[in-house]
Amino acid sequence: MYKHILVPTDGSDLSSAAIDQALELARMLGAKVTALTVAEPLHFLPVTPGGTANLRADYDAHLKESGARILGAVEAKAAAAGVPIETVQVAAGDAWQAIVDTAKERGCDLIAMASHGRRGVSAFLMGSVTTRVLGHAKVPVLVYRS
Repeated sequence: MYKHILVPTDGSDLSSAAIDQALELARMLGAKVTALTVAEPLHFLPVTPGGTANLRADYDAHLKESGARILGAVEAKAAAAGVPIETVQVAAGDAWQAIVDTAKERGCDLIAMASHGRRGVSAFLMGSVTTRVLGHAKVPVLVYRS
């Protein structure tokens, strides 16, 4: 059925629960998993050349450390479940686009992700990454909600 599952994560508890479900599905299907974190690039107005360079370097280091921590936890869960895994961290302004693009680039045939369940005005104002992935992905999307 599915051979390669993309699992985006932001490190939240809900995302962690979705990862657990996706890893169990992958184990049962004999599929491999790609875990993905998407980091928002730093947007700022430069004030001084030296100050912005330090700010960007600090921000990039923080993102790399945070992504490594989040993805390391997923790798540990996958190892415990006996599921082959690879991890990817990307910087992108639109998380949904990064998820859709990564699924295509990596040849994933399923995206399994969490949804916070925002609806109505809050979904419109805050945006829904899951809704946009559902609308743009060319592969099936399995949505986990608590």
